[in-house]
Amino acid sequence: MTARALMLQGTGSSVGKSLIVAGLCRAFARRGLRVAPFKPQNMSNNAAVTAEGGEIGRAQALQARAAYSAPSVHMNPVLLKPQSETGAQIVLRGAVVGTAPARAWQTRKHTFLPAILESFAILGAAHDLILVEGAGSPAEVNLRPNDIANMGFARAAHLSVVLVGDIDRGGVIASAIGTKTVLSAEDQAMIKGFIINRMRGDPSLFADGMDFIAAHTGWTPLGLVPFFPQARHLPAEDAADLTPRAGIGGRLRITVPILPHIANFDDFDPLFAEPEVALTLAAPGAPLPGADVILLPGSKATRADLAALRAEGWDIDLLAHHRQGGAVIGICGGFQMLGEEIADPDGIEGEAGASPGLGLLALRTVLGPKKRLATVAGINLCDQTPVRGYEMHLGESVGPALAQPLHRLADGTTDGAASPDGRVFGSYLHGIFADDAARAGWLARFGAASRLPSFDGLIETTLDDLADHLARHIDLDALLSLAR
Repeated sequence: MTARALMLQGTGSSVGKSLIVAGLCRAFARRGLRVAPFKPQNMSNNAAVTAEGGEIGRAQALQARAAYSAPSVHMNPVLLKPQSETGAQIVLRGAVVGTAPARAWQTRKHTFLPAILESFAILGAAHDLILVEGAGSPAEVNLRPNDIANMGFARAAHLSVVLVGDIDRGGVIASAIGTKTVLSAEDQAMIKGFIINRMRGDPSLFADGMDFIAAHTGWTPLGLVPFFPQARHLPAEDAADLTPRAGIGGRLRITVPILPHIANFDDFDPLFAEPEVALTLAAPGAPLPGADVILLPGSKATRADLAALRAEGWDIDLLAHHRQGGAVIGICGGFQMLGEEIADPDGIEGEAGASPGLGLLALRTVLGPKKRLATVAGINLCDQTPVRGYEMHLGESVGPALAQPLHRLADGTTDGAASPDGRVFGSYLHGIFADDAARAGWLARFGAASRLPSFDGLIETTLDDLADHLARHIDLDALLSLAR
């Protein structure tokens, strides 16, 4: 291990740790340092495929991009992908190694610490600086035994910790000081400084608050960071950050139902950024709003989400939408839902059994233990536009609908299906709207024009702006001096 490293933990979940680490990755990389992000344990169904053919949390993939580095399975060695309210799939260094109920995971997780430390050392040997992100909060002292995500890792790796608090949600003084209060003396000693995030309004109004926290904790105040509205252009870490919203403005109305186990929902970020698209994220409890296109998203528990869709009556809304001439697109799990049946004979994603699909495409899907993880490229056979994306799914689909595929891939294989009437489309590929030409083709098909010149350019500009924003409001030299 030759790199210096620093860990950022939070007073709670969703306080902006992931965003700050991404901005710091870009800021320090622009100083000429070889920077890598690292999160010992993540819990998210928003994932990305790495060059090794594994999967990591989407936030770590974004942080790697910010650091001008290729995403690696070592950047997020343990990824938990929730499949129910009480259980999750366990991904170790990019590969599924099993599932565990929440209580069983708490007693088992410490056994993953050696592999986590090994991945940390592998990154350290190839970089100058490792920026480590905690998970949730160290104040969750009920989870401290066997911890590998926060203080358990900081202590094992001998790291200094900086605590991040979110002033926008209120109570930040109490949450910062309270965090120190509930920690053991040994864990308290690991925290060297603090950052307060998402300040709105006049920052001078919280100057006394910064002094109060410093006086009552002994920690160094490292920055008061104003709210960064451009963060909306960057992918969210997990579904906890996904909130219902009504599309406004654009001529093309697209609705995405928020399902309980929605996965890889950053598929829709490029559509959010298009001026001519009004994209609505529909929350449970109301009918699906009127739309030109309904997009069924990916899912970590496809049969369970299909049952939830039916429980909401959204299947009725969707089928009526199609009868009335509307278009439907399904991605990955959403594609499987469009078929005639989804079978899970071995209980891979939940209780074993089979569920009838929505019947819009003549195909049947059988879920199995083999997971497909790959980055791919090809063409859209409907309009010959390029397509690039990634596969991350269980299951094989068969049936007559596949005789009219949606994509032809570079290796000669095909993907997905397009209905003869040109109003139902399904694909296993995530990320198909990120390519500018591909997105323009989809919008043109539904009577709209792409006004976003470059989605990749938007992400890069946002990361640069974020790095500049943090450099103005955080003492980067002081932060770097804390890295061991």
